[in-house]
Amino acid sequence: MIDVSQESPKPIAPGPPDGFLRVRMLLAYDGSTFRGFAENVGVRTVGGVLREALETILGHRVAIVVAGRTDAGVHAWGQVISFDARAERLHPEAMRNGLNSMLAPSIAIRRVEIAEPSFHARFSATTRTYRYRILNSHTPDPFLAGQVWLVRDDLDVATLSAASELFVGTHDFTAFCRRAKDRPDATMVRRVDCVGWELEDHPEGRLLTFGISASAFCHQMVRSVVGAVVEAGLGKCTVEDLTEALLHTERALDGKLGSPSGLTLWEVGY
Repeated sequence: MIDVSQESPKPIAPGPPDGFLRVRMLLAYDGSTFRGFAENVGVRTVGGVLREALETILGHRVAIVVAGRTDAGVHAWGQVISFDARAERLHPEAMRNGLNSMLAPSIAIRRVEIAEPSFHARFSATTRTYRYRILNSHTPDPFLAGQVWLVRDDLDVATLSAASELFVGTHDFTAFCRRAKDRPDATMVRRVDCVGWELEDHPEGRLLTFGISASAFCHQMVRSVVGAVVEAGLGKCTVEDLTEALLHTERALDGKLGSPSGLTLWEVGY
């Protein structure tokens, strides 16, 4: 049995400085043309493009806090950020309209609001939900190419469902995460609240959407879980193999990952 208290405690976030207000922003983006969210010198990232646009509108430097740092090629529908803005420069609706004019079509600002001074996009979050889409078809769909993982061989849906249910509950996900080099001793214990699959017909096959909600996720956890579950759905491993993998600290199934194109940060709960 794993003690839930092993999960890292959340730090207390300081409030904004005098003359500033804490801002909460809900946004969506197509991650296909970005090298992830976090700023990185010399490459185009969601965070970098967004910060530059915010600083243009506000006229001062902005430090963005993000609920979930998505990797290169990963999308978001319900990403949340927080930052501090000078009170006299902050006009939420005008900011939303201005940013959407500057950032469309890759980034869309869905909502801007003044938050409580203690709000922190990352530390205040209680749940995160991801959706992962698979096109199970022998024929690619050019209109979905950047939004799905194309799996050509037939998947057994009953096995997908049984395999994914293994991950519900509190587990040490070391075998299904990529450990950060700067945090070698960080815990990989996470609580997964629910998982599920939805099926849709497609002219050339089936669209499968996997949903997973957890208190938090470690790096590449969703893509690793999906990759392992798909291996089971293809008959390349068994549900028992995945059960065994959860008990070990080696990367499961040689670290098989689902394509980043199929992954979307769907919602963050507070």
